[in-house]
Amino acid sequence: MSVGETYLSLQGRVGSDIKFKEVSGRVALASFRLGTTPRQYDRTKQAWVDRPTTWFTVECWRTLAENVNESLRRGHPVVVTGRLKTTEWLEEGQMKSRTVLDAFSVGHDLTRGTATFTKNPPQTQLPEAPSTLDTEMRDLSTRAEADHHQDEPHPFPAEEIAAASLPPQEQEAA
Repeated sequence: MSVGETYLSLQGRVGSDIKFKEVSGRVALASFRLGTTPRQYDRTKQAWVDRPTTWFTVECWRTLAENVNESLRRGHPVVVTGRLKTTEWLEEGQMKSRTVLDAFSVGHDLTRGTATFTKNPPQTQLPEAPSTLDTEMRDLSTRAEADHHQDEPHPFPAEEIAAASLPPQEQEAA
């Protein structure tokens, strides 16, 4: 683990089809939307009620991506552990950003049902070691983000994004 990074464990349901591709023709990437809906007991209604759903984009790399693609479907209950990762880019003169959950572990939530586990076969040969893994992963992530953000509508209204990009003093005045 690194100092200063934000790690999360989330429980929810797969809210989209799994998007799977190989970046640079050799590194597997799977992504999906994860919806988490907290429930609370409402004494006035004498019943459990759902609170608003929070949506996350989850990215999985390499073997985890391949296993997620083979194992998960829309609606499956899952537990995901990973770190928050923000990518920034310049588009038409404006800074844009996107935050995703970079997963290290994904599994079915066994409080909701049962699953059957199949172990991966051992790797017979090691993949080629890149010159600098950090640099290559950063480049792959940037390329994947560039492909990814173009086909998804932004979840927040433009005026909310504009206000959030202002310094706190200017936000209060706006």
